[in-house]
Amino acid sequence: MTTISTKSRNKKSSPVKSSRESRESVDSADQNADLSDTTWRISAAAILFVGAFLRLFKLSLVPLHHDEGVNGNFLVTLVREGKYFYDPQNYHGPTIYYFSAIIPWTVRFFGGKAAADNYGLTTFNIRLVTVVFGIATIGLALMLRKRLGSIGALSAAGLIAISPGAVYLSRYFIHESLYVFFTFGIVVAALKFYDTGRALYFILGSISAALMVATKETWIINGPVLLIALISTIVYFWLRERLDQRRSSDELSMGERWRITIDRLGGPIQLTTILLVAFSVFILVNVVFYSSFFTNYPKGVSDALKTLNLWRQRTHEHEHPWYQYIYWLLLEEGALMLLAGLGALIAVWRANNRLALFVSLWSFGLLAAYSLVGYKTPWISLNFIVPLALTSGYTLDVAYQKLREFQLPLAYAAIALLLAGYCGYQMYQLNFVHYDDDSYVYVYAHTKREMLAMVNQIERIAQKNGTGTDTGIAIVSPDYWPLPWYFRDYKKVGYYTQIVPTNEPIIVGSLAQEDALKATYGDRYDLVNSGEDEGAYPLRPGVDLLLYVRRDVKR
Repeated sequence: MTTISTKSRNKKSSPVKSSRESRESVDSADQNADLSDTTWRISAAAILFVGAFLRLFKLSLVPLHHDEGVNGNFLVTLVREGKYFYDPQNYHGPTIYYFSAIIPWTVRFFGGKAAADNYGLTTFNIRLVTVVFGIATIGLALMLRKRLGSIGALSAAGLIAISPGAVYLSRYFIHESLYVFFTFGIVVAALKFYDTGRALYFILGSISAALMVATKETWIINGPVLLIALISTIVYFWLRERLDQRRSSDELSMGERWRITIDRLGGPIQLTTILLVAFSVFILVNVVFYSSFFTNYPKGVSDALKTLNLWRQRTHEHEHPWYQYIYWLLLEEGALMLLAGLGALIAVWRANNRLALFVSLWSFGLLAAYSLVGYKTPWISLNFIVPLALTSGYTLDVAYQKLREFQLPLAYAAIALLLAGYCGYQMYQLNFVHYDDDSYVYVYAHTKREMLAMVNQIERIAQKNGTGTDTGIAIVSPDYWPLPWYFRDYKKVGYYTQIVPTNEPIIVGSLAQEDALKATYGDRYDLVNSGEDEGAYPLRPGVDLLLYVRRDVKR
């Protein structure tokens, strides 16, 4: 498909160019002239490297969260049996499972016997997919150089790279990293289409929108916010020009601008064709994923249509006051909030950068929309972090331009170092020291590191007795996620959620069941002490597990 008609290409361009377009093109050229292409490439590569390193380093360090365990359970079935059917009740969209399955399948194929035995399913491998999308999100920010300026795009990408929350949540096997990438992808693809008129970018934007919808039901919030931000940006700039009386006698009207833009992009017929193709692709992508590649058609598609109503009924869960996200962000992303707030004011006041105003409306519009919903969890903050970082990048670009005017480039370097040091310290403490400390915002009902000690203890017992993955384990605790992930290779594990008659070598119960556990199994089983006074293994806040081993079993 051609992107611009021959007639459109040969048509003489309008001799009149709006003052707004002239100002923006000059500003963009000035900003991008600040750095040579070589310096830009080296800086961009360094930011991508730092972002990748922080997300990959000790990726298996943090024990899986409850939700990661649930997601891992779906993935195990898909990888081992080739089966996955979308469940609209509780588990979001299907994209994460299909994208994630590629990695263990590939590792199993090329990894030799060990990888084949465990199907390539390791904690590192399943989290790798969210890491990849997290790194790719940094790359999308760098693609906005033309509109944010060299310094603005590098600053935005750098802030995403070292953001405490962006790093932490990119290392989580949950939907948010993919979801935010696809949302951001719509914006970048739309800008590329506007700049080049190439149909490919419009189709890519449609695919990104489809994958956003196929990832999480909260697209019903993100999609309209993007649209409202776009319309508000267009209307605001039009009003500013009218109120500021900046229109000269040769300035184009809004209608004329739309006509010229439509002609530049190929004309009404070509645009309509592209729109129809993009819409068809959007529908097809969603049908493919929700129908599990047509193995669950039409049920999977009809279930997808039920999602929004089911999600609406769950908004009372994890309920917090309206200001909770603001509070959380100020605690963990305070610098980002301050810079983004300042950038939003500058974008509104100066009205010389449409993207800056758009991302300001996008970030704070999302924050307002999600704040109105009772359901609030810290990982949703990743939706705000990315556009807040873009707005912050604009702020830092404006600061750089001003300091350059006063010949104070070292002052900007000092600001950048202080900002990187502050955010980097917060990131390090959260991700590599206090990753299971629930006094930190993003550590929300998270699995304690001591749980891994219990898993290791069970593995030692299995090896010592020579039973390996044939070791029988009875899980009688009502709370046990993410244990199914860690026991995925064991063939004789039962999850009973209550005290049951059993003679399995190992029993895992909860501290709340201690008296019943002693009464039922105390004559045949011994409590294996965790090393703590009470002998319990913390699973997550408020839930402690007890490990019992049959007396004839070697320990």
